Amino acid sequence: MNNGYRAARQTLLLDADDTLWENNIYFEQAIAAFIAFLDQQQHSPAQVREVLNRCERATIAAHGYGVSSFRRSLISCLEELAHRPVTDEQREQAGSFAQSIVDQQIELLPGVAETLPVLAQRHQLILVTKGNEEEQRTKLAASTVHMHFTEVEIPAEKHEEAYRAIVSRYSLDAKTTWMIGNSPRSDINPALAAGLNAVYVHHPHTWVLENESLDEARPPQKLIELAGFAELTNYF
Repeated sequence: MNNGYRAARQTLLLDADDTLWENNIYFEQAIAAFIAFLDQQQHSPAQVREVLNRCERATIAAHGYGVSSFRRSLISCLEELAHRPVTDEQREQAGSFAQSIVDQQIELLPGVAETLPVLAQRHQLILVTKGNEEEQRTKLAASTVHMHFTEVEIPAEKHEEAYRAIVSRYSLDAKTTWMIGNSPRSDINPALAAGLNAVYVHHPHTWVLENESLDEARPPQKLIELAGFAELTNYF
């Protein structure tokens, strides 16, 4: 089934983290280790996570995304929850849990390695992933799929204005441009607001700060929901 979407060459904007490769599971593992490190007699894991989420929002606003920002958030969370003065050694220990993320090898999600070459033959692919530019380019280079993208965009935040800027920069036709990703907050809703089509590819471990209700596509816009990346070839 292709529903006519393959009829002409189109532009596919593709997210990277948790769309092309695993990412959030490594942050979740680091958070679990951090929570185990804390004194559980004072705060439950749920309470720690609530404070950490708040710290992450504040740190991202001030310093952007990336592992170094996450490290700051862990230390801020420790300082907020501590019931006695925090030592430099404890700060170093809390921040060290972020290093495990850096040490991870790129793990492509199922179907990505097989599907991207097919999509690249049929359409123009542009990588659109937010975050720390050096970190994201390093991951892309290590992913073995970088050659399938004609352009790489790494905005500080993926909001409506960022998508409109990309459309303008490459003279794209919004009617034949699709944003493909796993995040309602960063991939789907702002792309729809910018007048693009969108494909929501479900991921079981999407970052909690990226979750929100999906907006509706306003005709003639289209919104497709898929269970896995390989299903894209049914449409494109």
